[in-house]
Amino acid sequence: MKKISIDSLVGGEKLAKEICTSNGLVLVPTGSIIKYEYIQKMRELNIDEVYIESEKNCKEQKIEENLLQESILQERCKYMVKETLEKYSYCASQELEEITMVADQIMEDVLSQPEVMYNVSYVKEKSETTYSHSVKVSSLSVLIALKMGLSKQRVRDIAIGALLHDLGMVYLPFSCENLVYEECSEEQKKEIRKHTITGFTMIESEKWLSNVAREIILSHHEREDGSGYPMRLEKNKVRLETKIVSLCDEFDKRVYGYVSKVQKVHDVIDYIVSQAGRKFDLNVVRKFIESVAVYPIGTYVKTNTNEIGVVVRQNNKMPTRPVIKIIGKGQREPLYRDLVEELTIFIKDTIDIA
Repeated sequence: MKKISIDSLVGGEKLAKEICTSNGLVLVPTGSIIKYEYIQKMRELNIDEVYIESEKNCKEQKIEENLLQESILQERCKYMVKETLEKYSYCASQELEEITMVADQIMEDVLSQPEVMYNVSYVKEKSETTYSHSVKVSSLSVLIALKMGLSKQRVRDIAIGALLHDLGMVYLPFSCENLVYEECSEEQKKEIRKHTITGFTMIESEKWLSNVAREIILSHHEREDGSGYPMRLEKNKVRLETKIVSLCDEFDKRVYGYVSKVQKVHDVIDYIVSQAGRKFDLNVVRKFIESVAVYPIGTYVKTNTNEIGVVVRQNNKMPTRPVIKIIGKGQREPLYRDLVEELTIFIKDTIDIA
């Protein structure tokens, strides 16, 4: 292990020695992966240095290299999105345009590693918020838009529109925390469905906001078959940019349980694929499949050979066949299985390990 200053941390390091308060209370246990929010908290508590693991297995180190900066980026951006939208909702301040700074940061991070697949974090919040949901939807939307070859300006419009797409949810007369849409009363469902119009109304006077971003806010719940809301628009009556955000919004809310029941990543992907050409644009779905890890890094899986493993690396061209580290066999050296090379082995299901 080695000692490192707080200012040198970027997130993703593994803690080699627990972090304690002056009276011995353990704040972060040994072995924890340092998240951006931990760094902020340590600064507040005047903790200047920590011990991290200095050497990692080269294959395991690729975990961090393959992540789409999810924990770092989202923790960095979420607070600014929250602050900006709350100020705007309370006093209609002119600071809403500051959201473009977050959009530019997301674009910069995604552009810096365009070949990386989007990995859902296996450390999920107890309750998904509008702010963290919006940041994740924006990140994934930008990744898909770039893979589709859209211009930088169109991608930026998507990033901004995605960050603001659920602005209307901030104005709900009740908290959306821990809500599941299917379990809501009819009155609650009606209020939730109004959030697209509410959000659109709130930004009508924002001259700096593009028409693309405005449409995303209003129409991200429209569907290809006309079954969406608020106007039941079909296919070519909705911009491609909006269709990208629509799919990413659906994916994220199902995976993280934002006004929805939490579902396994591969089950959500199966659902979206089943609705390609019906509820979601076929070309967007194709790029989505190329962009998202079916079995995210950190997911525990069971193979057809009854081995238990944890996903440590993605194979970009074959998202259903990652590299897994086998656990529970008592071997001295880590045992890895690259499912692209070992074609007789496949993942049967994901499992939860306490």
